[in-house]
Amino acid sequence: MSRKKTVTKIQSDYVKKYDAQQQRQQKKKQRLIRRLVLFSIVVVVAVGVMTMYHMKQRAQYASKQEEYNQLEEQLTVLQEEKNSFLEEIELLNNEDYVLEIARTNYFFSKKGELIFKILDEIPSY
Repeated sequence: MSRKKTVTKIQSDYVKKYDAQQQRQQKKKQRLIRRLVLFSIVVVVAVGVMTMYHMKQRAQYASKQEEYNQLEEQLTVLQEEKNSFLEEIELLNNEDYVLEIARTNYFFSKKGELIFKILDEIPSY
């Protein structure tokens, strides 16, 4: 069986000063803990905001990179088309080429030449 021991406090100036010092240290410790918790919350929020911003930037970068690749492909196609048109312009400056096109597409004939049109389809009669 345990007996309850009671100890009475000594009422002296030293004990009162000691108790006051203990209370000040306890309050100081509580303020420190509150500041650390507040600082931790600020750090967590800052890291969260920076992480969200980074993810947003990565998504934006990926979309811009995709758009850039599409535009590069389009540029390549347009350059090939430009080269084709330049070749065609160069050929159209050649008189023999223009006469050949006129003969094949528009039935232009040389002097004394006869042109017969041959149907590719078989007549149904």
